[in-house]
Amino acid sequence: MSDYARLRQVGIGTARDGVRWHLVERSPGRYEFGSLLPMVRAARKADVQVIWDLCHYGWPEGLDIFGPDFVDRFAEYARAVARVIAAETDEPAVYCPINEISFWSWAGGDVAYLNPFATGRGFELKVQLVRASLAAIDAIWSVDSRARILHAEPAIHIVRNSARGARKDARWDAENHRLAQFQAFDMLAGQLWPQLGGDERYLDVVGVNYYPNNQWVLDGPMIGRDDPRYRPFRQILAEVWERYGRPVMVSETGAPGRDRAPWLSYVAEEVRAARSAGVPVEGICLYPILDYPGWDDDRHCETGLWGLATPEGRRETCSDLARELERQARLMRHMPPIPPNPENQSPDAERVPDEGTEHAAF
Repeated sequence: MSDYARLRQVGIGTARDGVRWHLVERSPGRYEFGSLLPMVRAARKADVQVIWDLCHYGWPEGLDIFGPDFVDRFAEYARAVARVIAAETDEPAVYCPINEISFWSWAGGDVAYLNPFATGRGFELKVQLVRASLAAIDAIWSVDSRARILHAEPAIHIVRNSARGARKDARWDAENHRLAQFQAFDMLAGQLWPQLGGDERYLDVVGVNYYPNNQWVLDGPMIGRDDPRYRPFRQILAEVWERYGRPVMVSETGAPGRDRAPWLSYVAEEVRAARSAGVPVEGICLYPILDYPGWDDDRHCETGLWGLATPEGRRETCSDLARELERQARLMRHMPPIPPNPENQSPDAERVPDEGTEHAAF
């Protein structure tokens, strides 16, 4: 719990962190908050605002993610969490109902990379996760009408595969794959599959998760920033803003090893350029703030500001990233504010975190 206080020491006042549904609801409809309350209280003590992820690729054992009970159980769990957090703080809470619906649908529903390890069911899973998100938002707002909602989705760019020649359908294939990144947002806003009950009011803050490997050739390799086909991140941010007219947040970004500081420099520069062009980017969230063990192997992923804890509880600081974080925070503080757009911006938009533990924003 000391990590929240450590965030404040480096000038970060907002973090994304996980509630961990499987620990809260160990049996159907019975909630235990021993894993959550210490985090809520530690964050409050450190004066750190937390964006609470309610579902980050996991759910209670024995629950069928494709079944109707999944939606109902998730909504009641979200309501229970909102009650606990509302009782612990007077400030409006911020929630991310389900992280990366698009990636989860592909990884878990099409290629069996993670739960539920299915194939050929990606769109079905996407619809189910959107349905659950909408139900959870209603449940949260029934407890706390002031609560803000962040939806975090991967921001990508895909170019045609020249090996297919200059055929028109090769270009359309790449573009159709690229546009699929917006399906979850469109469903939430009621623009796609309106029978799910989506509406623009559910699309509160639009989060984009962006990494060095988020641009590639269709059915081919990744493309890097030195490739003329690479799309500047500022243009991606502008497209999201023009498409939805909602406040935007870089809800995850980061790079491993020696690329940590240069990547942050690039993303922050692009965010400043987007803001100068009138795109209301409200913050940048580093993922993760801590090093972590590999997902599917035992490697040590050196991606964070702080390393893995030693047996004595010490964490080494990545000095290059620390210096770059301090420099970028200073530059951001000196940027002029973006004038609000009364037609598109929520009257509560100033409550969205603008500064920066799993993730940390500045």
